[in-house]
Amino acid sequence: MPSIDIRPAVSNDLPALIQMNHSSETSYTWQMDNLYDQDQIQINFRRIRLPRPFRLEYPRSTSMIADSWTRKDLFLVARIETQRCGYLTLEIIERQSAMVVDLVVDEAFRRQGVATALLLAAQDWLRLNGVYRMLLELQIKNDNAIAMAEKLGFVYSGFMDGFFGNREIAFFYSYTFR
Repeated sequence: MPSIDIRPAVSNDLPALIQMNHSSETSYTWQMDNLYDQDQIQINFRRIRLPRPFRLEYPRSTSMIADSWTRKDLFLVARIETQRCGYLTLEIIERQSAMVVDLVVDEAFRRQGVATALLLAAQDWLRLNGVYRMLLELQIKNDNAIAMAEKLGFVYSGFMDGFFGNREIAFFYSYTFR
């Protein structure tokens, strides 16, 4: 496995980060079923295979990276050798939790531990700052990210319909650490 260097972002990183391939391909999604009955609401999600692979676009405008990068509580960049290969941004929520807003790995570097390295580095930073709960917001069609979150011990903690700008449902996963 390649050596992954994680460091805080600097302004010179932004052009390379914006140029990364933010989209991904998936063959699965989660389908929501609603049951409304007197005195009961039941929501179920079931994982289904799509009839053909689907190109999942990133739910945020990549041009916003340059406009908002200094307003994030943490902005980390991952590099393999001299190549920028991924980044993570997060925001602290009321000093108790942190929400990972962006977790992006360029397509050529996926499945090499980059996202895991970014999440672990963010956890270290959060510990130093007295925050022990990390939240992830994931599109329900982002099957690879959901699988990674579960593999790393994140627990499903809810959903919100129409959360992203593209009106996609968000799954929320949380992880409490010490």
